[in-house]
Amino acid sequence: MEIRLLAIGRPMPDWIASGWNEYARRLPRHIRLELIELVAPARSQDPHETRRREGQALLARCRSPGYTVALDEHGRQWSTQDLASRLEHWQMMGESVNLCIGGASGHCPELLARSDVRWSLGALTFPHMLVRVIVGEQLYRAWTLLSGHPYHRS
Repeated sequence: MEIRLLAIGRPMPDWIASGWNEYARRLPRHIRLELIELVAPARSQDPHETRRREGQALLARCRSPGYTVALDEHGRQWSTQDLASRLEHWQMMGESVNLCIGGASGHCPELLARSDVRWSLGALTFPHMLVRVIVGEQLYRAWTLLSGHPYHRS
């Protein structure tokens, strides 16, 4: 299975890239975790236009067929067990999974409408680059839970 994290923003600094690469490397070969960094389109004076441009860039890179998840502050929060159940379901579906991180202003309505689900990492605000590492670690943690690996202790 393939999980693609599509992120609007600048390339990662080395310490973020190192964290991302560590968790992507830890996953088994049958779960391929790929990061696709998309340069933010030129900002508009209108924040709605900026979100629209970013949304178009993300949607253009989403695999189809595929399952699309918008990381969104208004989405549902998932426990580790919830994410593990979703990961197990995604593996059985056999389609690519697109995880979308928008720009600083969030996602456009078109991307949210196209998404199968919205996932919130919680009420805290994280730097977008750090979200990449958090998502990588949480996917690894979910896999360890499913496989009975001792990394996850509940």
